[in-house]
Amino acid sequence: MPGMANKLPLAKRVQILSMLCEGSSMRSISRVVDVSINTVSALLVDAGKACAAHHDATVRGVRSKRIQAGEIWSFCYAKQKNVATAKAAPEDAGDVWTWTALDADSKLIVSYLISGRDAGYAHEFMQDVAARLANRVQLTTDGHRAYLDAVEGAFGSDIDYSMLIKHYGDVAGAGRYSPGVCTGATQARVEGRPERAHVITSYAERQNLTMRMSMRRFTRLTNAFLKKAENHTHMVALYTTWYNFVRQHKTLRVAPAMAAGLSDRLWSMEDVVALLDAAEGPAKKRGSYKPRMAMER
Repeated sequence: MPGMANKLPLAKRVQILSMLCEGSSMRSISRVVDVSINTVSALLVDAGKACAAHHDATVRGVRSKRIQAGEIWSFCYAKQKNVATAKAAPEDAGDVWTWTALDADSKLIVSYLISGRDAGYAHEFMQDVAARLANRVQLTTDGHRAYLDAVEGAFGSDIDYSMLIKHYGDVAGAGRYSPGVCTGATQARVEGRPERAHVITSYAERQNLTMRMSMRRFTRLTNAFLKKAENHTHMVALYTTWYNFVRQHKTLRVAPAMAAGLSDRLWSMEDVVALLDAAEGPAKKRGSYKPRMAMER
């Protein structure tokens, strides 16, 4: 039940949320913290809602020079090719894509979207990115063609935009799960005058690696894949707030939100719990007691 997990002691809520952001599975957390998996799930839902609202309200007016955007793949219940033959597959089963836009200097996650990978979602994502920026930027994306119309619709000509199109080849003697090797990349200018030296997506790709390592549901070749798309959305919202405000970037020595001027201090997970408490509001009284008046004689 929503809100019930907030009855846990502060220390346990901090421990659960920290473990969720450090790559632990929900079942392992329930064993370590000695709570039910339903409690872990309920706390995740509450945290995800609070963090999504905080991100939407706080990550605005970002003054950036360079934005890198990309997508990271996962799947819900079954891979897309297996959904048709999967038993009792839910409506949202199949491939799930997480779109992210990263400020190359502060490493701030400016925007994210959990959805499919078609043109409609690309438009929705880029509209959100544009709404959070305070000035003209240089944008670099991968070669996904859905970005072309999406960036044009969101920014028009008020952007310096390039695509970095990577080329892959087969690896001799590679196994079934071996990734293709990158044989080269092509820089394609689309709009404005982007600086060639900054037409890269390395920071966005490195953040995607951190995302994959920090959330168990992104881990490949295990049974930890996500089973419920709604919980996946809440987990990414929690992770984004943790990454932007709580996690200290090793190179910057501060959190990305501090580097971007959105926060004047490094958050702790207690601050994230405070977001939940604020969203929950003051505790409501359950019932009331009124002393009986003495009967008049």
